[in-house]
Amino acid sequence: MIIYPAIDIMGGKCVRLYQGRADAVTVYADIPADMAEKWQGEGAEFLHVVDLDGAFTGSSQNLGAIEEIIKRVDVPVQLGGGLRTIEDLDRVFSVGVARAILGTSVISDPELVKEACAKYPGKIVAGLDAREGKVAIKGWVEETDIFAVDIAMQLEVYGVSRIVYTDIMMDGAQTGINLFETEEFAESIFIPVIASGGVATLSDIRQIKPLQFSGVEGVIIGRALYENNFTLAEAIAVARWDNVNR
Repeated sequence: MIIYPAIDIMGGKCVRLYQGRADAVTVYADIPADMAEKWQGEGAEFLHVVDLDGAFTGSSQNLGAIEEIIKRVDVPVQLGGGLRTIEDLDRVFSVGVARAILGTSVISDPELVKEACAKYPGKIVAGLDAREGKVAIKGWVEETDIFAVDIAMQLEVYGVSRIVYTDIMMDGAQTGINLFETEEFAESIFIPVIASGGVATLSDIRQIKPLQFSGVEGVIIGRALYENNFTLAEAIAVARWDNVNR
């Protein structure tokens, strides 16, 4: 199972939000690339980067900070936030992003998803953020009546390579992953799922590990790493071998 350390960028800084609320921000680093180097040093296999300003406004606002991350580390980056046109995707892939996450667009613009998957096969990830099973869009501020499972099946047909599934109520709360809902979601499709939202302890990682047999290939961890609940190296060790006595 792959551990994805999260780097959320707002106003050029590395931050974390509580349950996706723009008014509940904690700043952890002035320079996001410094955090990227830290995670690379602890063994990160992939970085999960989100342009929060892009997610809220609809267009990328932090491309400079993202480019700096890519220049300073060798770890591949998957990027989300404000990617809503083919031109947006062209721009981020041109600077070296390995995967692009489409969020709002998977609901509002299915033709874009199809075109993106055709142009960049294997590089398009769908981000589904759900509150009580229903998808929220535009930086989680707008809720829909669409069930995540239903849209996931359609996205699979379009050709997305994997889905990042976030339980909004768990995100930043450090109360553990919603195992039942995540497993049910992963088992509804054939493409890999990356779980997000709620990991607080190494025990949480141990609990989600068996879900790899249901299609969960990795888990995104944010606040727990920034609050030093455990190190990234420890999280990776648990995900791979479970030989950490904590």
